[in-house]
Amino acid sequence: MDVWNHTSLSDFILLGLFSYSPYDFFLFSLVLLASAAALASNILFLLLIQADRCLHTPMYFFLSQVSIMDLIMMGTVVPKMAANFLSGSKFISRGGCATQVFLVVMVGSAECSLLAVMAYDRYVAVCHPLWYPVLMNWKACCLMAFASWMVGVTDSVIYVGMVFSFPYCGSLQVDHFFCEVPTLLRLSCADTSLFQDLIYACCVVMMLLPLGVVVASYARILMAVINMPSTEGKQKALTTCSSHLTVVGLYYGGGLFNYMQKASARTPAEDRAISTFYTIVAPMLNPLIYSLRNREVMRAFKKVLGTWRV
Repeated sequence: MDVWNHTSLSDFILLGLFSYSPYDFFLFSLVLLASAAALASNILFLLLIQADRCLHTPMYFFLSQVSIMDLIMMGTVVPKMAANFLSGSKFISRGGCATQVFLVVMVGSAECSLLAVMAYDRYVAVCHPLWYPVLMNWKACCLMAFASWMVGVTDSVIYVGMVFSFPYCGSLQVDHFFCEVPTLLRLSCADTSLFQDLIYACCVVMMLLPLGVVVASYARILMAVINMPSTEGKQKALTTCSSHLTVVGLYYGGGLFNYMQKASARTPAEDRAISTFYTIVAPMLNPLIYSLRNREVMRAFKKVLGTWRV
């Protein structure tokens, strides 16, 4: 309670995504269109997985978790950004700001862990197909997914507790379209360098270790694919794995740039650009990457369309 007594009780002010240019409404329309596409594609992907029994496999179970995470990320950021832009009000309560930090960090950390789990799933499927039903049974899959979510929750509790323990006695104008940790740290009138070092250490553990699992898994997969006698088997393995690697590149590229640097090393414009990418663009691309090059998903989609026509 002593921490809150040293902190202003007034709301934060979100300056938004745009820079008050004549093209703001056009840019806002593009962002809204991308968000609607991301929302529709992720919901459709979840419905396809639920509707087709052929997609009731560990790989698609993990993909459904990714879609849920993307929907949470968008639901945390986009509605408030849109409401502030359309109403002209830029305020967000301290509780609302803490909620955004909690959910964004939770989803980011959970997805980081889940991508490593998915790489392990592909490794077992390609390198140890006979052991796959044993190692990736439903109980194991649920436990790994639950562990990923718990990693995210733990990480977000630490972040929220630390960020809102600092005093904010100066300007409360957040030069962003949502409450993000690096941007909030710039507003504190206390020395946050120790916490920034803690963030860096957390990112080393939370991002580089799962990335190491991904790299090690795909190194073994690549060796197994090279030794496959069947060309069709090679193509199927590479198609599935290339989709996952593309999503890994999208996620880790933005995450490493955003959180493996101190807040003072980036400009607000860079923060907004990279945040737009992983809160709106990546959720729109993920279901497309996994579905367009995937015969099982396209087959399920055509099957559902045929059922609706009948």
